[in-house]
Amino acid sequence: MNQLQTLASPIGRLFIAVMFFMAGLSKIFAYQGTLGYMEAMGVPGALLPFVIATEVVLGLAIIVGFKTRLAAFGLAGFSLVSAVLFHADFSDQMQMTLFMKNVAIAGGFFFLIAHGGGAYSLDNRLAAQAKAV
Repeated sequence: MNQLQTLASPIGRLFIAVMFFMAGLSKIFAYQGTLGYMEAMGVPGALLPFVIATEVVLGLAIIVGFKTRLAAFGLAGFSLVSAVLFHADFSDQMQMTLFMKNVAIAGGFFFLIAHGGGAYSLDNRLAAQAKAV
């Protein structure tokens, strides 16, 4: 792995996942407002704890590179479902932009699915320890 790849892997994981981690935390502190927004969009509010757990746990997993491919698969699906549920009003340019943003983020997660956590990931550290045993 060259030096650029070594540095790009943890930085890329941080950049793509910190948004989800922070969004999950913000939903905890704005629970009622988020609940109201979800219900206004036709999404059952009972899903909010699952949404928070998904964003926080899978976001953190990608940041540290633990079960990266599985976490990336989960957040890719989450991004695509969120795009359809919340941003599918294509008559509104802003919603179209947000829809495409979610699709692009899902694409980034598919790169993680294909290539794994890379350098400085717990996945690589655990794999190296398993080989040493």
